[in-house]
Amino acid sequence: MQISLYTEKLLIPVLDRIQQSSTIYILTAFAMKSGVSLLKSALAEAAERGADIKLLTGDYLYVTQPDALKELASIHEKIEVRLWRSSGISFHPKAYLFESKAQGHSIIGSSNLSRSALTNGVEWSVGIFENEEKLLFEEASRKFIDLFQAENTIAVNLETAKRYEDEYIDFHQQHPNLARTWTKQEEQELMLPGEEKPDPDSMVLETQENYSVLAPRFAQIEALEQLHSTVEDGYKKAMVVMATGLGKTYLAGFFAQNFGKVLFIAHLEEILHQSAESFLNVMPDKTAGIYNGRQKNPDADLLFASIQTLSMKRHLEVFDPEEFDLIVVDEFHHAAAASYQKVLDYFKPSFLLGVTATPDRADNRDVYALCEGNVAYKIDFLEAIQRTWLSPFQYYGVYDETDYSKLTWRGTKYDQEELMAVQLKTEQAAHILQSWKTYRKTRTLVFCSSIRQADFLSSYFADNGYRTVSLHSRQKQVNRKDAAQALADGELDAIFTVDLFNEGVDIPAVDTLLFVRPTESLTIFTQQIGRGLRLHPEKDHCVIIDLIGNYRNADIKLSLFDTRPSTEKKEKIIEPVVPLSCSVDLDMQVINLLKELTKKRQPRKERLLNNYQMVKEELGRRPSYLELHLYGELSAQDYKSEFKTLFSFLNWANELTAAEQEVFLQHENWLQEAEGTGMSKSYKMIVLLAMLERGMDDWYKPVTALEIAQFFHTYLMSKEYRKRIDFSDGQSTKLWDYNQQKTAGLIERMPMTKWSGSSKGLAVFNEGEFFFLINPDSSEKETLYSWTREICEYRLHQYFERRTALTFTVS
Repeated sequence: MQISLYTEKLLIPVLDRIQQSSTIYILTAFAMKSGVSLLKSALAEAAERGADIKLLTGDYLYVTQPDALKELASIHEKIEVRLWRSSGISFHPKAYLFESKAQGHSIIGSSNLSRSALTNGVEWSVGIFENEEKLLFEEASRKFIDLFQAENTIAVNLETAKRYEDEYIDFHQQHPNLARTWTKQEEQELMLPGEEKPDPDSMVLETQENYSVLAPRFAQIEALEQLHSTVEDGYKKAMVVMATGLGKTYLAGFFAQNFGKVLFIAHLEEILHQSAESFLNVMPDKTAGIYNGRQKNPDADLLFASIQTLSMKRHLEVFDPEEFDLIVVDEFHHAAAASYQKVLDYFKPSFLLGVTATPDRADNRDVYALCEGNVAYKIDFLEAIQRTWLSPFQYYGVYDETDYSKLTWRGTKYDQEELMAVQLKTEQAAHILQSWKTYRKTRTLVFCSSIRQADFLSSYFADNGYRTVSLHSRQKQVNRKDAAQALADGELDAIFTVDLFNEGVDIPAVDTLLFVRPTESLTIFTQQIGRGLRLHPEKDHCVIIDLIGNYRNADIKLSLFDTRPSTEKKEKIIEPVVPLSCSVDLDMQVINLLKELTKKRQPRKERLLNNYQMVKEELGRRPSYLELHLYGELSAQDYKSEFKTLFSFLNWANELTAAEQEVFLQHENWLQEAEGTGMSKSYKMIVLLAMLERGMDDWYKPVTALEIAQFFHTYLMSKEYRKRIDFSDGQSTKLWDYNQQKTAGLIERMPMTKWSGSSKGLAVFNEGEFFFLINPDSSEKETLYSWTREICEYRLHQYFERRTALTFTVS
């Protein structure tokens, strides 16, 4: 190991290492355009030679310049850049991490990404060269990836840079004396320690129920049947949505018995160890290994890897792209989606299975996209309760008079200082204690917003005679496993926690959940509800005590408890229809509050626009029809329902150029026809796809059924699921062996004749020839061709998405 001190001109060693390194990670509190300009040429060259390059900078006090983000976003498409959304909490790291085959070189100190800091400014940094094991670099790079993939980071591209620029301008207009504001903020933070991530090595592991005979049960049986059917149908990807407590990890283990080498990917390290144990219980003759920042066992039959490690190029390329027969993706946060995509683009497994516990598309849209929308099996916690597979609940909505409308919203959460100011009051604690005493059972988990709130409320409850503990990442005096066991044994009345029990851990004996935090994320709220629904011999139901104020999502959270089919109106449900064994009891003030909030609910068109903008920002460009369908929180079908065609929406949202708007106005009828024509089978779109294959100059011109018969037959027969879905009735099975005349006859009878008869003259079938009655001029051809292809590909994909049609009768 060699240590160097840099007190000037850090740019020289940084450029030198960029030119030599295969891994380049840069982490700075802020970035200036002047600093980016010094590095961009060297970074672009490194990207061209295939280096793994990631940059993370922050928005703390909006020091980072918008132009710097725009520059970073445009250096090279293979460079990943993310922005840390600080929510007002200080963000001050400065590190430049480099690795080549021979060396790891970590430069850590005071230099941000600016010309001054890298050249003539007074900055001190320590450079550490390591050979062989490179232990410090390994640790530093693992910590960097944790930050890079954190939930509060966003991808930097030209779209997100534009949004940041608006926030930057607004912030500096409101804070003209930024230096004085900064100083005051720093002083406050010396007294207000920030939140920390849980230490995986000290987490409480979920208690697995004993299986006297280890075999699939309950929902696992049905899910396995559907998964096997999915494989038989020729699908290569699928997802299972299974409520917390139903054993999705064991399900994945049972399914993995049919494959050779298996890779299980998760975003939390404690889940890796827990999942490895579950898989070995199913397959004791197999070997299991962990692959993360500290352990690496790449040759195991069952490999459990953290996405933080696997997304690093040097670790990913340890494996052959075809090494794994099955890859299982555990549920993950949206910020990690790009890393998952990178990993899954590299591997070529026989099958990809995504598993998640959250039931709604908005919650699991990333895994939905990774699995191409193919849902093999789905069961939420309400249906599981109806089938007696999870515990019933009694929900009490208690009014919280806190006025959240006066708190600053920081993108994903409320400003932490402002939130604590209203939460850490004795009168608020007294209200919470009284509500809990009124409804509680015996063993309580309390979900808090912050460590300070958890400590404050735990002390208040203890001062009033109750046995409590505050359990969080900074708690060193209490062993977490002991605390969990004490709660299960009735030796504690309540555990106050901050996000430790959202995923991967559980205490089945818990019979009371107390929510003293605003519901900022419906995903997290659903996961936390699941902590109390596990079956247990001493529990006949779970009590949920929820403080409800005028915070975001308060008016739609109760829809999570409603058993009626999902509809647009469902979001406005105030008194949900719950399973017969459950109940919902709301304070009258809560009912009045929710009614008032629903009146102010965002109009549908605005929701569609926000959903579109979210996907556009993630991709850094206008999404295609299929991308909007796969990556959005709302289905692309919602755009068709509201606007008749996606392109009508784009016109309404001012997303079309002047030239594109002319194409839209000239050919709106055709776009509506292509999107709206009925599809009891896929045949119309296959004919359209065959015509599109002829190119943008000829696709709409006359074609005969004989000309496209071969394409039509090959398309349907090339995938087992297409053949089974659309080519399996009595007449069609005779066409499995290709016969040009018979296939052409089918095409003429069905898509050509039927489309011609229903299209109001836009589709014509006359004397054996089929064509579309449109005539784009030369300036319109490329755009109309591209849009028509988008519609065709989206509709074919949507048609063949695998969705279970299981319906259950609950007596």
